[in-house]
Amino acid sequence: MTRTDGYLLDNGQAEAGQRFDALATLFDPTTFRHLEGLGVGPGWRVWEVGAGGTSVVSWLAKKVGPTGKVVATDIDTTRVAAAGRPPVEVRVHDVGTEEPPAESFDLVHARLVLVHVPDRERALRSMIKALRPGGRLLVEDADPALQPLLCPDEHGPEQQLANRLRHGFRALLADRGADLSYGRRLPRLFREAGLRRVEADAYFPVTSPACAALESATVRQIRDQLVSAGIATEADIDRHLSNVAAGSMDLATAPMISVWGRKA
Repeated sequence: MTRTDGYLLDNGQAEAGQRFDALATLFDPTTFRHLEGLGVGPGWRVWEVGAGGTSVVSWLAKKVGPTGKVVATDIDTTRVAAAGRPPVEVRVHDVGTEEPPAESFDLVHARLVLVHVPDRERALRSMIKALRPGGRLLVEDADPALQPLLCPDEHGPEQQLANRLRHGFRALLADRGADLSYGRRLPRLFREAGLRRVEADAYFPVTSPACAALESATVRQIRDQLVSAGIATEADIDRHLSNVAAGSMDLATAPMISVWGRKA
């Protein structure tokens, strides 16, 4: 995932790998369905923006085959480096501040990236610039403001604590420049940028073991920031992590809105 120096969820932290695994379990089926629908196949040239982990990159590599190419970029390539063998090329790159790769791509994809990029307008323009005529753009991003609760069924103190910590997490993200209602704007932004055949849908997991794994890893990753900001005490966090581990709460994620279109 692309970040600035103030990015809250650093790829280099130990919990990042656990977060990537949980995100892959939750969202890979949706992502792969959309990529299949866009027709990705042998010989395609693909730019995977803010690649983060390896699951999407490895899947794309199998689809494009030896005659294709997948350029996987991130500001921190620690987690995706293992996939860096033909047809995958891994590059350090910040989509919000740098020019796009010089290649012309059949497909550009980013998942859960632009919401965190301060200059997301520039990033979106960069991704579109990198497409060949007729190329496809698929952007999948969260909209935490659309569904702000970790526990939509807030029926007890465990759920109330969970939602208080989730509100704090959202505040920390916003303080670092994240746009918590970005996902819903993407269809309009695609059309305004001149893309054609724009469509979108959303995926909203309500409860699963992967939701619990994602929450546990995320809270452990931002524990110090929650405490230093006065959002929660160490005891609050320990209690919440214990509640998550007990498996008695229905934990949700923010909706992931997937938007796709073609360059004229």
